[in-house]
Amino acid sequence: MIKLLDKFLKRTHNLDFTAKGFKDLLKYTPTKKIFDSINKFSSNSEIRFVGGCVRKILNKENVDDIDLATNLSPPQVCEVLKKNNINFYESGMEHGTITAVIENYRFEITSLREDVKTDGRHAEVKFSTDWKKDASRRDFTINSIYSDVKGNLFDPFDGKEDLENGLIKFIGDPEQRIKEDYLRILRYLRFFLKYSNQKHNPRILKIIKKNLDGILNLSKERLLDELKKYTKYKVLTKLSKDKLSLELFNIIFPEIKMIKHFTKLNTFAEKRVEEADFIFLLSLLIIDGTDNIDYFIYKFNISKKDQRRLKIIDQFYKKKITATSFSEKNLNKFFYFYGKEAVIDVLSYRLFFQKKIDKKLLNFINLFQSKILPTMPIGAKVLMEKYDIPEGKNLGNKLKLIEEEWVNNNFQLSSKQIERIINR
Repeated sequence: MIKLLDKFLKRTHNLDFTAKGFKDLLKYTPTKKIFDSINKFSSNSEIRFVGGCVRKILNKENVDDIDLATNLSPPQVCEVLKKNNINFYESGMEHGTITAVIENYRFEITSLREDVKTDGRHAEVKFSTDWKKDASRRDFTINSIYSDVKGNLFDPFDGKEDLENGLIKFIGDPEQRIKEDYLRILRYLRFFLKYSNQKHNPRILKIIKKNLDGILNLSKERLLDELKKYTKYKVLTKLSKDKLSLELFNIIFPEIKMIKHFTKLNTFAEKRVEEADFIFLLSLLIIDGTDNIDYFIYKFNISKKDQRRLKIIDQFYKKKITATSFSEKNLNKFFYFYGKEAVIDVLSYRLFFQKKIDKKLLNFINLFQSKILPTMPIGAKVLMEKYDIPEGKNLGNKLKLIEEEWVNNNFQLSSKQIERIINR
């Protein structure tokens, strides 16, 4: 139902490519089920695309997440999803966000709301049915664009026009918006790097610098989540060249010391940076030959698995790199002890910074991607039965010596070698 209020405020009919973008979301994702379910709930119920997915379609980018806004309250959204057998979880019920799960897709459905009270990191909200008020509480004009399934836009702050002109504009008073949530400082920088074709507004920079201490109010989890969004080729490359943005970014993330690597990338790096996951890209940004990586791990809450991965790359490059460091024999040993991901990481890290790409290392990446981890040809049971070695410390020592011999001999082991170790 197209409301009179929408018509009065601002509703635009988009170009063909925009309509096609939303049509493709319906075609290739289960979005239609969500829209149909909510739109049929009552004569007044309505749901629209909002935020990043709208911005990306307008800018002809790939859509990697789908955020939706509705004039239903959170309990009503839950009722609709239950009634239509759509799985969901209450990911942010207090802020009005329900996450629906269909097949492998997750849809964040947020009820229209107003911010009642904010403290720089949390907000107390009141749910609403007013689309304009919901748009008014958002941070930037380019994030306050809503769309129905046909690509008809509700754009009360002219975000589409700002996106086309490369303008990153706060909605309302910039300082007030920043004080509502200090994460908006980082969001402003990220959107500026990604979309702006203008120079920094001196007034905005002054406000940001004045409020930088507010970043200390934010949880490490939110900061890390925002940092992940910076690890895109265009953002990192522009950040490395934008002195003013980099100065602010380094105050917030002093551990990100190696951004200079992204000033000019070789052909391997250009491709790899688009495909790589956050942890590998993080290794490129924080490994500098010091204990910087340990400080980052201490400061931010990352998983033990990711910590280990970072440390493996770091320790490999803290050793002196020689002609044998990247020999097949040495890489085979590294592969055995640390696994496929680790060996591809250290090879990719090396290739990333080369002026002239070493094709030998590229071939090694292809080799290890399909390589199967070797298995020790002899175990404790054989030593106990064939060589009459009782269970205990001596058995463990012999197995360790045999494994060392086998690994150092490029995973080859003869009976004579085993017997020599047994008879020591």
